[in-house]
Amino acid sequence: MNSITCIEGDLRVDDARFGVVATRFNGFIVDHLAAGALDALRRHGVSDALIEIVRVPGAYELPLAAKAMARSGSYHAVIALGCVVRGATPHFEFIAGECASGLSRVALEFDIPIAFGVLTTDTLEQALERSGSKGGNKGVDAALTALEMVSLLHKLSA
Repeated sequence: MNSITCIEGDLRVDDARFGVVATRFNGFIVDHLAAGALDALRRHGVSDALIEIVRVPGAYELPLAAKAMARSGSYHAVIALGCVVRGATPHFEFIAGECASGLSRVALEFDIPIAFGVLTTDTLEQALERSGSKGGNKGVDAALTALEMVSLLHKLSA
């Protein structure tokens, strides 16, 4: 009887280079996301020599920096980290939406995983929860996604 092949990525990659692009805006949140992402990469065997961090002013600038990083060919994946908290104006929708769609376009244009670790929350309290307290750390989640996608794409190209 025939069986269906299932291809999945795992968290084991050898000699893959990772770029982390992180915002300075809401840095007291984003610094925790970055620390979580770095910890996750290190725990899965990625040496510091294979990680590079790029800082940008805010979430709106993430796609352009991620595109430059992808275009360079220096990285197997880029981890985008930021934090946009809803305010009293429609600014949130514009920034969060453009950030998400821009990062998605970069991934598709350059065939490179762009892990989305940008918090989009209603309150500062929610952002704090998702950056290392009771809601976990979305920087860790983004790093694990990057690792898995690098592994998967390697398997698919083999």
